[in-house]
Amino acid sequence: MTTILEQPSANTTGKATVNKHHRQGENECPPSKRSKPEEDSSPVKNGNGNSVEFPKQTSLSGFGQSGNVNIESTKNGGDSTEKMDTSNNAGKIGEGSDDVLDKNLYSRQIYTLGESAMVNLRTASVLISGLGSVGVEIAKNLILGGVRHVTIHDTKLTKWSDLSAQYYLREADVGHNRATACYERLAELNDSVNVETSTDILSEEFVKNFDLVVLTDVPRAEQRKVASWTRAHNRRILIADARGVFSYIFNDFGEDFRIDDATGEQVREFFIEHIDRLTGEVTTLENLFHGLEDGDHVTFSEVKGLDGINGCEPLKITVKNASKFNIGDFASSFPDYIEGGRCRQVKVPITVSHASFEKSLEEPEFGIWDYAKFDYPGHLHALWTALYAFEEKYERSPTPRSLEDVSLLKALIPTGNDEIPEQLIQLFSFSAAGNLVTVSSVVGGIAAQEAMKAVTHHMTPLKQWLHLDHIEALPGDWTTFDNSKLSESDCQPRQSRYDGQAAVFGWPYQECLFRQRWFVVGAGAIGCELLKNLAMMGVACGKGGLIKITDMDQIEISNLNRQFLFRRRDVGGKKSECAARAVTAFNSDVHIEALAERVGIDTEHIFNDDFFGELNGVANALDNVDARRYMDRRCVYYRLPLLESGTMGTKGNTQVVYPHLTESYSSSVDPPEKEIPVCTLKNFPNEIQHTIQWAREQFETFFAQPGETANKFLSDERAFNDHIDKLISGQQIEILQKVKDALIDARPSSAEDCIRWARNQFQELYHNAIAQMLHSFPPDQLTDSGAKFWSGAKRCPHVLNFDPSKEEHLNFVYAASILKAEMYGVKPILDREEVIRIALSVNPEPFEPRSGVKIAVTEAEAKEQNERGAAASIGDDDDAAIEALKLKLATLNVKSTNKLNCIDFEKDDDTNHHMEFITAASNLRAENYDISPADRMKTKQIAGKIIPAIATTTAAVAGLVCIELYKVIDANGVPRTPIERFKNTFLNLSMPFFSSAEPIAAPKKTYMDKEFTLWDRIDIQGPLTLKEFLEEVSRQTGGCQVSMLSAGACLLFSFFMNGAKKEQRLVTEVKAVYEELLKKPLHESVRAIVLEPMMSDPNDEDVEVPYIRYSF
Repeated sequence: MTTILEQPSANTTGKATVNKHHRQGENECPPSKRSKPEEDSSPVKNGNGNSVEFPKQTSLSGFGQSGNVNIESTKNGGDSTEKMDTSNNAGKIGEGSDDVLDKNLYSRQIYTLGESAMVNLRTASVLISGLGSVGVEIAKNLILGGVRHVTIHDTKLTKWSDLSAQYYLREADVGHNRATACYERLAELNDSVNVETSTDILSEEFVKNFDLVVLTDVPRAEQRKVASWTRAHNRRILIADARGVFSYIFNDFGEDFRIDDATGEQVREFFIEHIDRLTGEVTTLENLFHGLEDGDHVTFSEVKGLDGINGCEPLKITVKNASKFNIGDFASSFPDYIEGGRCRQVKVPITVSHASFEKSLEEPEFGIWDYAKFDYPGHLHALWTALYAFEEKYERSPTPRSLEDVSLLKALIPTGNDEIPEQLIQLFSFSAAGNLVTVSSVVGGIAAQEAMKAVTHHMTPLKQWLHLDHIEALPGDWTTFDNSKLSESDCQPRQSRYDGQAAVFGWPYQECLFRQRWFVVGAGAIGCELLKNLAMMGVACGKGGLIKITDMDQIEISNLNRQFLFRRRDVGGKKSECAARAVTAFNSDVHIEALAERVGIDTEHIFNDDFFGELNGVANALDNVDARRYMDRRCVYYRLPLLESGTMGTKGNTQVVYPHLTESYSSSVDPPEKEIPVCTLKNFPNEIQHTIQWAREQFETFFAQPGETANKFLSDERAFNDHIDKLISGQQIEILQKVKDALIDARPSSAEDCIRWARNQFQELYHNAIAQMLHSFPPDQLTDSGAKFWSGAKRCPHVLNFDPSKEEHLNFVYAASILKAEMYGVKPILDREEVIRIALSVNPEPFEPRSGVKIAVTEAEAKEQNERGAAASIGDDDDAAIEALKLKLATLNVKSTNKLNCIDFEKDDDTNHHMEFITAASNLRAENYDISPADRMKTKQIAGKIIPAIATTTAAVAGLVCIELYKVIDANGVPRTPIERFKNTFLNLSMPFFSSAEPIAAPKKTYMDKEFTLWDRIDIQGPLTLKEFLEEVSRQTGGCQVSMLSAGACLLFSFFMNGAKKEQRLVTEVKAVYEELLKKPLHESVRAIVLEPMMSDPNDEDVEVPYIRYSF
């Protein structure tokens, strides 16, 4: 483990001195080489395909310590010609890429960028100059992302204001070079990335060696000079900066920058209904939505007729409507279209041209950050120019709240910008000395994604300026911290790590942040970023302040690519505990408490009234909708601000849920995910997704469900039979047969039995079942209307014969036999040759078609079969069959029979054979139906329902969340912030696209001339009998009567209730009624219950009223 000894240094800006005592551990490399030695010794190529050489390192002298700080430069080949890359269309990585790409580490990012883009990242070299708050954020994201060579450069020394947002600097680093001070902390983020430092003044010879140069926190003159060098040597440059609530990004990727995939979205693929060769019009099967846009390119396959269209070069299309598009006259000379066909979108590289930095300064092109401020980009562009001129002239930034400096800044605004509002000029000047981690997180996340585009040619780069502002975060007269009333003394630096934030918000506001108490739910990617931001902001860093975080998950290898608080040594540890421990290294003042509990009804004795009663707010960092909705209900009940967010690849969103002001998270519901029809899944797959989902179900059928069912029988035979007796006969037979198979008929006694079982399963699934299908529906089968049965989306299958020389044939038997052995506690045979020998010794019975087999053709038939049970058609004498099965099971000695090991699917462990089985099972079924197979990476994503993720989006979203947190701070609790100050944001970094809007107001409802929203409730204090309770409800609602009263699934009262029961309930205390229905007493921590009434007004009309909180 590498340790930096923090001690004073006589450093100058031109040299770096760092003490390092290095002890090389299992997963660590020497500080200056964070990669495998064999990778360093061989030549690599950069993102352009050019060779990169790494010259001998030169070291800087230290205090006589054993370690050195190394400066390393890179050299590029001179050929700037870039070969067209269409590998994004292949859907899988090229062979031999594993030597540069750790698929376990980068799996979620691979699903975001694609594997070809990831390979480009793993061979790229990037220089990041300026290790302030924005520079460190970009460096962190690029190192996590796997850029192969990252050189961090700085000539500036650490100042107190840096500590407000540069989380890899410490108080002891003040006066030390920023790059060398944070080098070790950055380098340990990813031991497969070469991280080097440089502290010399930048030179053209040095700069030209990198694929991309990133400049942050440097003067305008330096920007101009370096940008001219990168242009001259056909390199790319990205410039970014942030001051207070303002920031910007600039790109110059050259005059002819190639984009291999403009959107990063999956290619579209669909079936064809008809192609008109004369008009070129193409219609999708059943008028399904094709999802194409004008200018997209497509190709075709499996089309009958139109000889020459299958496998054609990509054709440019024009869209007619949602189900039709046109390919022009390409097919006009072909024979007529007959039937069928698939169409597939093809990503064709395009070229964009960027203006030079010098030209773009004068004639800028702007991306839009906030469409409500359409004129802001031009205003801010001029103000940044004035700020750089101010700092060059006065060698300082404008003083916060100094009206004199506002005038000096205004005098330096370029001519022709007279329309800039005076208030904006003032806010910009007041903010210019500020350094906010939240803003740096946003701009650094976006900029890092742009940097990835520069070296991967994947997704559309910004063209070319993006100016961001967050002036809505500044408190107004609705709080005690009105920003307009701050004085210079309120914002003066105190040689404190919070100087940069106090310069913007003032010290009284900062001290209020110290006392905040927040609950962060989830310690995954967003959770880690939120903790970092909160700690650097100073949240819970004073007396009375506290951050509580909970996450029950453990750290996995795949987390390390974006959950940056974790290291390889943390794998297997609790996320919340490791994150809490790690974030205290950023700011030792922070008070944080880690829990490892799931939030839900079953933990309400932990997350109870006392827990929520002491909070100022909640920030969700969850990965599932159910948990989000639960926390949403909790925050509405306790009337707490909720900051909600989520990401999916390069897309992200934030939502503010604010008491008495906005709708809640649950107020709107996303459309349900499209499910694969059961009949398609079971009998008529036509896409690889169908076969993967089918294989996933086979895994459960073979290795999870039998054990669960059999173990229930072994645990309590009587209770098991009592449950079985309540089912319909078909389901009884199905379940009993499964138990009999698991414990008697199919129970292996040896590893050889497991292999024979696996071989027979291959025969049944991929030969016999398909042969039965073809017996029922021959290839030339016609429907009642005379149409071909095997047409459209129905693909006619063919049987497979076991051939161990084919990889997936052997993989299926091999993996299935190992998993079967694991189920029964049998030592498996791992020798593949031995598995082949035993599998070949199995001679399956010749296939004989079965009569009376019903194959579901429609979705209704498939659902009916599922509901009735697979054994429902076993015969008329079901009772006899059930009794026979029960008698057979009764002969088992339950006490001496070992329970089965239920195998829970785990996608991220390559040694457990789970994904090996599912991939083989899926690809064999795909072979049955002539569907293109999928590699293990794609199979894992679909089978494991993995959400794509990348650190850049996470950083930007977490920054936006914490910018919203600024708006909910007040000395007297929750401020009355106007709804228009809040921002719900959606972003897509691939485009890039940004959209912000004020939250939707909580809908207002009325009853008996009373207005209420979801934040209102009826409070009733107990103890009261149910009768007294109903009378009190009627009194508070103006005479309305309760017709039904429920609490969760418990019905406490209804108008149709049995008379005697009603009379008994009415004289019973409400809490006792509820406990009687629950069949258990409430936990001692529960002080109230939520009741939902159905009511009618005095005119007997149904009315909706707020929920009721009954306290006792």
